[in-house]
Amino acid sequence: MSYPQDRRYAKSHEWVLLDGSTATIGITSYAQEQLGDVVFVELPAVGSTLERDGAMGNIESVKAVSEVFAPVAGEVVEVNGALEGRPELLNTDPHGEGWLVRVKMAPGSDAGLLTAAEYEAFLAEEGAH
Repeated sequence: MSYPQDRRYAKSHEWVLLDGSTATIGITSYAQEQLGDVVFVELPAVGSTLERDGAMGNIESVKAVSEVFAPVAGEVVEVNGALEGRPELLNTDPHGEGWLVRVKMAPGSDAGLLTAAEYEAFLAEEGAH
């Protein structure tokens, strides 16, 4: 799997797409593969404050319920409402239409996130691929 180069990645398997001070957050294709078929997504409300590395929601699949962690800190400004009726978007397009939330990012909270190449190396080290 080749991961989009325009994003940054967390070792907890979330991605971040930066647009100025706004960060779009989703889960990686590796994460969705591990989850299996997604059946329900619970996301934070608009206006919620996320702490970096803190839980920001749950993804329920046929296998288990897994927490999703915030790779950056900030205030939720938009939630992907399409996931409410179509949670399978996380399986079919995790790096596109399956995004989770948009956050007005706290300055500097993206420090330490991995590039696509670093994330792929991390997966290889972990024996994930």
